[in-house]
Amino acid sequence: MLDIFDRISRDSGGPIGQYYEQAYGYYLYPRLEGELGPHMTFNGVECLNWSLNNYLGLANHPEIRKVDAQAAKDWGFAYPMGSRMLTGHTRYHEELEKKFADFEQKEDAFLFNFGYQGILSAIDTLVARHDVIVYDAEAHACLLDGIRLHVGYSYKFRHNDAEHCDQILAKACAKAEEQGGGVLLITEGVFGMTGALGILDKIVALKKKHNFRIMIDDAHGFGIMGEHGRGTSEHFGVIDGVDLYIAAFAKSMASIGGFIAGPRKIINYLRLNMRSQVYAKSMPLPLVIGNTKRMEIIDSPEGDELRTKLRTITSALQKGLRDNGFDIGPAEACVCPVLIKGGLEEATQVVKDLRENYKLFCSIVTYPVIPKGMIIFRIIATAVHTLEDVEYTINCFKEIRNKIDKGIYAKEIAAMTIK
Repeated sequence: MLDIFDRISRDSGGPIGQYYEQAYGYYLYPRLEGELGPHMTFNGVECLNWSLNNYLGLANHPEIRKVDAQAAKDWGFAYPMGSRMLTGHTRYHEELEKKFADFEQKEDAFLFNFGYQGILSAIDTLVARHDVIVYDAEAHACLLDGIRLHVGYSYKFRHNDAEHCDQILAKACAKAEEQGGGVLLITEGVFGMTGALGILDKIVALKKKHNFRIMIDDAHGFGIMGEHGRGTSEHFGVIDGVDLYIAAFAKSMASIGGFIAGPRKIINYLRLNMRSQVYAKSMPLPLVIGNTKRMEIIDSPEGDELRTKLRTITSALQKGLRDNGFDIGPAEACVCPVLIKGGLEEATQVVKDLRENYKLFCSIVTYPVIPKGMIIFRIIATAVHTLEDVEYTINCFKEIRNKIDKGIYAKEIAAMTIK
């Protein structure tokens, strides 16, 4: 009989895992230190950092730091103990949920202790075995994991392809009617790897043709998209057409947790049946109070100012890259992928050059996440970056591209191979 540990020990961990020993602490699990912000320390050297999901710059907002510290002092991180349903419920949890519901113009909202697990568990709870799920082909891992728990049928449509979505919905609705179930369509407001917006307006319009419900994961849109930061559904003017709205706190709020907002009867059903919440500890009170303060700032004139700053930086970055011939795909939100030709070995040399010589830190994505022969440098704009940061970064990438075109990195790799 096979020993599970033997199998795992023989597995290199895939294209990236085989380099784990050499990559740990630099390419994988890098250590960024210092105050969270555009300038942090990596390997003892200060770098311009484009790899934080601190969209509105709230991570080090002085009022938030003060509230976080006082709440931790007053309550500690043990309180409340137990799950929300039994002993982990407080009026502070209720007040925060009401703020989210009002902000998203829904009847009610339910607070998640963690975004990823909450989203996954919401999907698992909402659909029964006769129901059918329809989802975007580039849905986030948390959505895919939730869909995998579904014992019934699920169909995916090509990424942001409204015509194919229409066809798949017709197929799904026919299957659901045959089985006596319903259809839940799952997509994202902003796709976190590409910065592309979901086609929410086109999907909502399909409700006139098909009978289905819509749930969106707007982790990257909440707090930043739309006139008031209500998210991508506000941006497209389809708040009422989105049945269930989900957000995570790890982006615009620079925190931990998440919520789902929608009709009160549906939210109450989730409160009673979501396994990730019923069987897990409630969100500690310092986080609840700190998240309440974050929400207050997002829903205020200061929040409007921070969104304006973020859009200024995002626009300057994306326009500058496009004007200089870089491929950043359909990016519109503050996530901006720079696509450059190259393989894994070349990518490591580019990253090392950026970090050691240009003092610029950004995340790198290679095969198997994307096709072979491509490198993505994932840049995340924030409200606390500056236009000078943008200009410097564009110039760095122009120099990097020039080195790639001249084969400088390829020569370095060849020289190392000879040695």
